[in-house]
Amino acid sequence: MRNKRIVRWLVVVVFATVVGGLRAADNELTPAEKKGGWILLFDGKSMKDWMTSEWQRCDEALNDESISPDRCNTYMMTYERPWSDFILALDFKIGADTNSGIFVRTFPLKPLPAWDVGYNGIEIQILDSQTAGYYDTGALYDLVKPTKNAMKPVGEWNHVQITCNKNLIDVVLNGAHVNHMNLDLWTRPYMRPDGTAHKFNIAFKYHSRMGYIGLQKHGGNCWFKNIKLKPLG
Repeated sequence: MRNKRIVRWLVVVVFATVVGGLRAADNELTPAEKKGGWILLFDGKSMKDWMTSEWQRCDEALNDESISPDRCNTYMMTYERPWSDFILALDFKIGADTNSGIFVRTFPLKPLPAWDVGYNGIEIQILDSQTAGYYDTGALYDLVKPTKNAMKPVGEWNHVQITCNKNLIDVVLNGAHVNHMNLDLWTRPYMRPDGTAHKFNIAFKYHSRMGYIGLQKHGGNCWFKNIKLKPLG
């Protein structure tokens, strides 16, 4: 029996070692991700390739191998080049009473007079709340409600995957598909397809299909890591 227990223990150790070897550490790509065409946008060691939405470098955003936009006096931290069709995956956590967001297809970065640069993009909302409305986590801010609030409690890491593929935008949060938007149905400014009003002065059918990725802090504290992107098409 003792020999059998030793054999079983060795099998468990070898299996754990093999499986562990397939997992990437924070801010690294797995072998499968590299093979699948994923790109690492943040290495956890520097703010290389990142800038403020005012085109300024801000090394202070680097915080414990994560990006903390609240450390820079900016609307959001943006990756230095625009993207069109892609899958964006990242981990985030927030502090209490935090209002944050992930922006996609933000273009241009220069805001219109009297407007924030966020009006030039589409925001996936992050908020310290438990509801599932137009301004809660997983919402396409002020546009499409999430099917549910799938965010973990304050202080815990969440995983989100955002797909922008031509006219379609999809959001998966902690394994739950929480949002979908077909831009081609949004043909009127200030109006959702169902006739209800939103605040944006654009028909999203004609919104830029290429733009910058942004990490916003609009109050409170937030952290982003494991930021990876797979171009589509």
